[in-house]
Amino acid sequence: MSDAQDDTISFDDFLKVDVRVGRVTRAEPFPEARKPAIRLWIDFGPELGERKSSAQITRHYTPDELVGRQVLAVVNFPPRQIGPMRSEVLVLGLPDAEGEVVLITPEREVPSGGRLH
Repeated sequence: MSDAQDDTISFDDFLKVDVRVGRVTRAEPFPEARKPAIRLWIDFGPELGERKSSAQITRHYTPDELVGRQVLAVVNFPPRQIGPMRSEVLVLGLPDAEGEVVLITPEREVPSGGRLH
């Protein structure tokens, strides 16, 4: 394990990571992905609009139950090509006891596009 001092970042570094809340408007299986995944369309409000993502969250979620859910995502990473799709945001989650992703969501309903701080 590395020394904690080696991993220290400044507050300005933290501010460079743009984490926003959005609402899943559409979700479908993504069989073309190497690992089981779900293709998501997420509305981040009027400033950012709708963005696409691929998320390896099939263990705990089905496409139908994701529509309408609010999620957190990093919106300022460069897009990544995943199979035939360009993933535009990184949806955030935490591993459960088996290492499967559990999505991070706001405790209460909040306006889409709100920035984490």
